[in-house]
Amino acid sequence: MHCQTIVLGAGIVGVSTALHLQARGRQVILIDRDEPGSGTSHGNAGLIERSSVIPYAFPRQFGALLRYGLNRQPDVRYSLAHLPKAAPWLLRYWQQSAPGRLAKAAADMLPLVQRSVEEHDALIEAAGLQALVQDKGWIEVYRDSTLFTKAKQELPGLARYGLRYEILDRAALQAREQQLDGDVIGGIHWLDPKTVSNPGGLTRGYAALFVQRGGQFFHGDARSLRQVEGGWQLDSRRGTVSADEVVACLGPQSAELYERLGYHFPLGIKRGYHMHYSTRADAELKHSICDTQGGYVLAPMARGVRLTTGIEFAASDAAPNEIQLRRCEALARKLFPALGERLDDKPWLGRRPCLPDMRPVIGPASRHRNLWFNFGHAHHGLTLGPVSGRLLAELLTGERPFTDPAPYSAARFD
Repeated sequence: MHCQTIVLGAGIVGVSTALHLQARGRQVILIDRDEPGSGTSHGNAGLIERSSVIPYAFPRQFGALLRYGLNRQPDVRYSLAHLPKAAPWLLRYWQQSAPGRLAKAAADMLPLVQRSVEEHDALIEAAGLQALVQDKGWIEVYRDSTLFTKAKQELPGLARYGLRYEILDRAALQAREQQLDGDVIGGIHWLDPKTVSNPGGLTRGYAALFVQRGGQFFHGDARSLRQVEGGWQLDSRRGTVSADEVVACLGPQSAELYERLGYHFPLGIKRGYHMHYSTRADAELKHSICDTQGGYVLAPMARGVRLTTGIEFAASDAAPNEIQLRRCEALARKLFPALGERLDDKPWLGRRPCLPDMRPVIGPASRHRNLWFNFGHAHHGLTLGPVSGRLLAELLTGERPFTDPAPYSAARFD
């Protein structure tokens, strides 16, 4: 079977890319070895995160480095066995997190972040998925007065980003979320983001829209991709698929493809976990809550309250380790005493694909004709899927892109 474009990977980035190419007249086949939305797109905190205008940076203060070095913090944990392999990548990440470089990364990512909600809104409406999305923002809460004061002092510096927020003192926070522990002293309610009660369901809904509009989804393994005269071929369960061009949107599995083709992107993996919980019959969590000190999020989901952890540095294929989840769960039970029993048989483990300069790769491969990349969205794959899919589709079809694509070029790592 032949098509114009193969899109590899049916996570939020791949499905969004397929939809945008389809909307521009391309005949697209979407291919994944699993079902749409079953990988990293399934297990996140469900935030369409318009307010995260500053990328997650590597800590540079000596005190913070010392605390994390002891490996006892709930928000970041590392596997000692994995540390020697991760060290070169962590060094590059630390270098790129210097104030000047971080400011440049924030400026480069802003055009994507600014359009994230509106690009989702268009797909949500087209797919009829409004029931999965809430327009209530999310709240970061503070248990330490010094940290809360520092956070409030930093807010004027964000004025140029046009973000909407409300500062909540203890009483205002308790009025908004009555079930939170009384020791929480306040919070910041970010109003621009939207929240999703079933992130995997949202991705599958987008995939259903793609098929409804005439697209095809096949099961296949991206590692079988090969360049042939006139284009590309790949093996699927329905036989050989050929195409003029290929877009690789493989998230944390991207290296399985690009390394075979001779590329060496510095892709790192930040692992993370989630678990769902019941609540007391009379209790309700109304907003997604981020514990700034614990580094975890509690989010009301279709299945219950989902706790998502921060970062674990470990081998991508290493067995799950519950240490971080247990640390966060203990804090969450104090923050939200109505948290009940675990609802999942085991924790879900996800893998965030991260590049040390905190920008994704979006654009053409530098050494292969008609090969395109769209991966490396770090903590914000759900947020940036539709907008990066739009940018990739504009570049591939020769439209004028809505923003300068240079910061996301694959060639920056050549």
